[in-house]
This record gives sequence, structure tokens and C-alpha cells, in this order.
Amino acid sequence: MEKKLIHLYHDYSKGNISRREFLKKLTILAGGTAAAITLLPVIEKKYAQAQFIPENDSRLETETVQYPGETGKVQAYSAKPKESQKLPAVIVIHENRGLVPHIKDVTRRVALEGFVALGPDALSPLGGTPEDPDESRTLMRKLDRDDTVKNFAAAVKYLKTHPQTTGKVGCMGFCWGGGVTNQVAVHAPDLTAAVPFYGSQPDSEDVPKINASLLCHYGSLDERINAGIPEFEKVLKQAGIEYKMHMYEGAKHAFFNDTRPDRYHEEASKLAWERTIAFFKEKLKNSS
Repeated sequence: MEKKLIHLYHDYSKGNISRREFLKKLTILAGGTAAAITLLPVIEKKYAQAQFIPENDSRLETETVQYPGETGKVQAYSAKPKESQKLPAVIVIHENRGLVPHIKDVTRRVALEGFVALGPDALSPLGGTPEDPDESRTLMRKLDRDDTVKNFAAAVKYLKTHPQTTGKVGCMGFCWGGGVTNQVAVHAPDLTAAVPFYGSQPDSEDVPKINASLLCHYGSLDERINAGIPEFEKVLKQAGIEYKMHMYEGAKHAFFNDTRPDRYHEEASKLAWERTIAFFKEKLKNSS
């Protein structure tokens, strides 16, 4: 029943059904109006947040920071363990909805694995990510592509020289952010490791500029993104770049996003996460 409720709320939140139709179906699923009224805030919280790590987790220090970018100050969500020693850093790049609660949660998950994690907001030049996801998508289309890539690449420099880091920096991103992660690898020679989740591939002529090691995650049902894999792999081999690619059977585009019941693939998500953390620990902590 829970899965049906979340799917129903997803249809409503995406505008596929009216609020009247949503409430009508919710009442039927819940078994009555009173039960529906009780369930609604629970569903909204579960769908909108889907937090694995609470914002006030006592193991972490979190804050909003700014760093210098191509367009001026870039806002970012920062999370790190409450410990004094220096740690390697990981940039977390959001999807095309901006720096939403889900991505902040992922940033906290990364921090708990022993990293200084930073989630920059691509919409910083336009005032930051609004609460309305539809408004966010509209604003994202107004961003200048080159300036946006440079803003994220600037995060590598910021973290490399940060007093709380070891100077080693990795980057990961999802969907739109997966494509940007590939671009950061192209434009930031100091990046050590990059993990694009179902991200669009860089132009073939740009691939030899990559210095970072790559770990690429793809869903087998993501035909549009997967179409670029053969050429990408060919030029990676030609350039002698260290990389690994994993294809997750039965997984769609955005399979890692646990706030998207229509996309989320639990098995693929967990395996991709385990591989990602192991990769970052190998490249950022164990390498000389």
C-alpha cells in the first residue's frame, strides 16, 4: 500500500492529476477521509525529504558556505564529520532541480563516510534554489553552460586549498549533475576522482584533458545516455585514462534518487553507492 501511496503523490506532484483527483484516490486507498487527512503529511514528508541522515545528526557539522566562482560567490551546502584531522573532499552535484533536500542528504551521507562533502548550488547566480521544483527546472534552463561548469570546477580549487582537507578532491553527480561531473573532470586538472551517475558524456576531443580516474554508473534502461557510451569508452582507452563502467540491469535513468518511486531501483542504488564510496576511499585516502 505504501508504494501505491507514494506513486499517487508523485503523479500529483508532477501535475499528472489534479488535487481533487489526488485527494479522491488517496481517500479510497486510505479507507476514508479521516485516514487520508492523517496520511497526507506523512506522505509529503517521506516523498519530499527521504532523508537517510537527519539534518541535525550529532556526528556531523553542516553549514551553508560560499566560495569564489566564475559568476561570483557560489552558495554550497557543506557537511563533514565532527573530528579535527584533515580529510579528503568530495563535491556532490545535483540534478536539474537544484540543491534540493535529497542532494543535501546525499552530501551528509558522503560526509559520514569520512569526507569533507560540498554540494554547490548551480542556481547561485539566480538567487539560489527555490522551494518549487518546477520553478527550479525553469531557472536551470536559464544558466549559461560554460559559466556553470566553471563554477563547479572552482569548487575543486576551493577544496584543494581548504584548511580542513588533505588537498585531494573527488566529484560525483546525478543526471544533469552526472554530465557536469564529466565536465569538471575535463576542466579541473587537479580533480583526482570522478563518479558520474548516468551523466551525458563529454565531447570526444575533450576526453584527453581528463586527469581524474573515472567510475561511471549507468542504468540499462537509460537509452538516451547509454547511446554515448561506446564512443566515450573508445576515446578513454585511446587517451589511457583510468576508468570503470558499471551497467545496472533493469535500472532507469535516475535510479539512485530515492525520492522518485518511478525511478528508484533499490538494489542498483545500494550497489552503486558501495562501489562509489570504495572508489573514493581508494583514490582519495589510500593513494599516495
